[in-house]
Amino acid sequence: MLEVTDLTRTYGHGDAAHVAIEGVSLSVADGELVSIVGPSGCGKSTLLRCVAGLLTPTSGRIELNGALVERVPDRLSVVFQDYSRSLYPWLTVQDNVALPLRRTERSRKARRAAAGASLAAIGLPGVAHKYPWQLSGGMQQRVAIARALACDPILLLMDEPFGSVDAQTREDLEDLTLRVRQERGITIMVVTHDIDESVYVGDRVIVLTPGPGRILADLPVNLPQPRDQTATKELPEFVHLRAEVSRLVRSRTPSSALPAS
Repeated sequence: MLEVTDLTRTYGHGDAAHVAIEGVSLSVADGELVSIVGPSGCGKSTLLRCVAGLLTPTSGRIELNGALVERVPDRLSVVFQDYSRSLYPWLTVQDNVALPLRRTERSRKARRAAAGASLAAIGLPGVAHKYPWQLSGGMQQRVAIARALACDPILLLMDEPFGSVDAQTREDLEDLTLRVRQERGITIMVVTHDIDESVYVGDRVIVLTPGPGRILADLPVNLPQPRDQTATKELPEFVHLRAEVSRLVRSRTPSSALPAS
């Protein structure tokens, strides 16, 4: 349902130009969860923002369900890392979640009903009338996920979504992501620095090279479902794949060392 073909994104011009990603091609199937990892500065977030229509590619093309992505597509949602900046502190939780629905739903009552259903789906049915600053960091990120789900997206993009929360909350949010994907059949792309997380949640792990980012490896994750934070991570297959992803990320293989595709 998502096709990225020979994608390159450059910032600046002339001698000041910086190539963030170069020649990236990948396909994502309907309902698949794909993890994107790589060293800092490899262009992971740039790739995600191009897919979201927030950045225009320098060259290459992105298609979502056969349509060229030239702006932010309908039924696409993004969850960012910094929940404290992505939520409006002067709006209630309910109104934060309902905000994207203003484009498609004129009735305020209907928007609030949809927001309530989305909050219930992520396990926060009782916080609708609170403000974000009254919630813990983990709860705020749940609200951000609820807002992303409120418009019933077919593609959910998550940019380091759990990097600002504690380890226990991170695990809870990983499990929430897997449950939402299972219940709604949403296609998800997750950018993460956490190698354990990339393997635990993913159907595939795509490893990018140091910048300019190119695809170094595209690894299938053949772990049983449903996944469990303890049992899954004790499996020999998990341990082996985690070590392989770590080796690839740490190999520091430059784009220039890759064979031409």
